[in-house]
Amino acid sequence: MMDIPTVSRRGFLRTSAAGAGVGTLALGLGGTQALAQTAGRAIGTGQTPPADPLERHAAGRPEPDLDAAPRPTAPENRLGWAVCGLGHFAQNYAIPAIGQSSEGKLTGLISGNRDKAMAVGTAWGVPRDAIHDYGMQGLADNDNIDIVYVITPNAIHEENVIAALEAGKHVLCEKPFAHNSAAARRMMDAAKAADRKIMIAYRAHFEPNNTALKEMVQKGELGDIWYATSDHHRPLDPSVERDQWRMVRDLAGGGSFMDIGIYSLNGLIWLLDEVPQRLIATTFSPETPDGRFGEVEAIAQVQLVFPSGRRASISSGYVANKKRIDLWGSQAVAVLDPATEYSGNRLTITTAEGQETPKPSGPSEQQFTGEIDHFSKAVRDGIDILTPAEMGLRDMHLMEAVYLSAERGE
Repeated sequence: MMDIPTVSRRGFLRTSAAGAGVGTLALGLGGTQALAQTAGRAIGTGQTPPADPLERHAAGRPEPDLDAAPRPTAPENRLGWAVCGLGHFAQNYAIPAIGQSSEGKLTGLISGNRDKAMAVGTAWGVPRDAIHDYGMQGLADNDNIDIVYVITPNAIHEENVIAALEAGKHVLCEKPFAHNSAAARRMMDAAKAADRKIMIAYRAHFEPNNTALKEMVQKGELGDIWYATSDHHRPLDPSVERDQWRMVRDLAGGGSFMDIGIYSLNGLIWLLDEVPQRLIATTFSPETPDGRFGEVEAIAQVQLVFPSGRRASISSGYVANKKRIDLWGSQAVAVLDPATEYSGNRLTITTAEGQETPKPSGPSEQQFTGEIDHFSKAVRDGIDILTPAEMGLRDMHLMEAVYLSAERGE
C-alpha cells in the first residue's frame, strides 16, 4: 500500500472540494445541471430550481416591520440641542445620546470653560459660533438650537434654565429640578412667561426594565401592592471633581437624598401612581477624616404613607453602592436590581411557581435616547411631557418635607 499522509478535517474538506471541482469540469454543461439538481434534492426541498434566470434574480422586497427599530426622522427635521455644562455625565452620556437619538441633533454647547467647550465642539462637529458661555449671549439668535439640556450643579439650574428660556429655548433640566422649591417655581414662572416647555430628566421613566414593571403594575399582574421599598446608594468620592460640589449644601441643596434618594421617591410614586400624604424621616452622617459629610447627610431613611393605606420604606446613602426597587404584590414580587444604573438594569419576578427574568424591549442605555426623543417630539409635535416641571416641583416639596421631618423629628 502507498503511504497515506495524515490530513486534518479542514484539509480533507479542501482536498475533497478540489476533487469535486475537477470532476464537474469533466461532466460538461449538461452534467453540471444534473449535478445541481441532484444536490438541490439532497439538501433542499427536493424541487428543481426555476429554469428562467430572471426568477432567480434579487427583487425589491416590501417595506419591513419597523416597530422594533423605527426609522429616524430626517436630519433636517430633527430638533437642535445645546448641552449646558460639560462635565462627566454630559460628555459620557448626554452628548453621545443626542448623537444617537432619532429626533435630536447636537447643534450647540454652553460652558464656563471656553477651552473645554472648543475641544468638545471640535470632537462633535459643533461650530465655534454655536459655543456659548453661561451668560448665553447670542443664544437667542441661533435658530439651529431649539432645546437646552441643563446639566450643572443643582443650585445653578435656576440661572441656566431662566437664561435659556429668555433666549426662547425649551429646556430639559437634570434632576433634581433645583436646590429648593422656590427656585423651581421661579423657573416654571419664567417658562410660562416665555411660552416655552420644561421637562425634568427622570431617565428611569424611559428605561426598558422600569417601563416593563410600570406596565405590569397597571395591568394588575402583581396583584395588590401594599408595601414597597426603594434604596439608592452610591459612594461619595471627594477626590473626584464631579463629587466635590455635592459636599457643599448651598450648591447641592442637600446630601444623598437630594442627589440619588430622589430616584427612590420619584420611582415609587411613578410605579404606584400615588403620591404619599405623610412621611417621617431620619438622616445620619458619620464623622470622616476628610469631613466629606460636614454639610450634607450621608444616609437618609424615610417611611411613606399613601392615601390608599400603602406603606413604603425608602433610603439613600453616600457610602455603599446599591440601586434597587421592590414591589411586594399579593400575586408576585417584582425586583429591579439594579434599578436605575446607566446600563445593565434587571427585572426579576417571583411567584409561588418560581422566578423569571423578563427580557426587556431594549438595552438600559435606551433611557438616554428615549428621553431626548420624547422631549423633541413634545416640542415639535405638542405631545404631553411624561416628566413635566410640575412633577419636579412636587418632588422638591416632598424632599423639603423629608429634611424638615428629619430636623424636627416629626
